[in-house]
Amino acid sequence: MRYRTAFAVLLAVAAWAADKKPITTKGTNRDVEITATAYITAADIKTALGAELGKDIVTVEVEVRPKSGKQITLAADDFILRSYKDGQKSSPYAASQIAGKGGLTLTSVPAGGGGLMSQGNGPVWGGVGGGMPQRLPGSGQGIGNSTANPESTEAVQKDSNKEKEDPLLVLLKKKSLPEGDTKEIVKGFLYFPLEGKHKAKDLALVYGSGGARVIMEFQQ
Repeated sequence: MRYRTAFAVLLAVAAWAADKKPITTKGTNRDVEITATAYITAADIKTALGAELGKDIVTVEVEVRPKSGKQITLAADDFILRSYKDGQKSSPYAASQIAGKGGLTLTSVPAGGGGLMSQGNGPVWGGVGGGMPQRLPGSGQGIGNSTANPESTEAVQKDSNKEKEDPLLVLLKKKSLPEGDTKEIVKGFLYFPLEGKHKAKDLALVYGSGGARVIMEFQQ
């Protein structure tokens, strides 16, 4: 009996470990064959991409193989990530929406010193489920002055012309899925905003539309 119990525990541990590994799925239509691997946890994303992207981003590595040497036109917006868990669906971020120049930095100023939030080109978060993306740390709304606080917070826009290009932006551009016309196999990453915690089995990658649409579910 003890041996059976130990064996059952080993099977459970093995199943748990398998569920934690990135899952690869495939799909095809008359024009292309697609292979996709979803990286959900921060550790898996860092291992695959070589950088951390923060919360609420799922990274999918995609390989697109045109059939019979046929030329196709590929765009990141051809892909949508769907969650069966809560109905979210999102198009991928551009690299510049995750990292880039001209971000906002927060500085403390004495009360009465203005304190209006200025819009910059900082990281953009959200935008799933039909909502509009917002820039961190705010959406351009006025912070205003408060007599109850000795200090207020002012957002200062950086001069992008004086900054060096963000190394993360360079990396994300380099590893993004190539876009444009191709007859060759292309491979790269797509970066999807997805709020909350999700398992691979909750997700599906959708390519194209209409009769040519391909739905790839990340199942074991």
